Amino acid sequence: MEITLNVQGMSCGHCEKAVRGALTALDGVESVTVHLDSGKVDVTYDESKVTKEKMAEAIEEQGYDVV
Repeated sequence: MEITLNVQGMSCGHCEKAVRGALTALDGVESVTVHLDSGKVDVTYDESKVTKEKMAEAIEEQGYDVV
């Protein structure tokens, strides 16, 4: 399954690493692509293991807003 999350507050390479790291640490997340210019994060995941809410929570714990 693939999803695109809109994430506010990302502006640099550190932001990208923080978001990617938070998501890849979740069981069930297969791949993460961060687009800093558009504020979008593409995630490929196993929906039987992880939910959109869990992913949003992981990103928000890093200090970014998922809208």
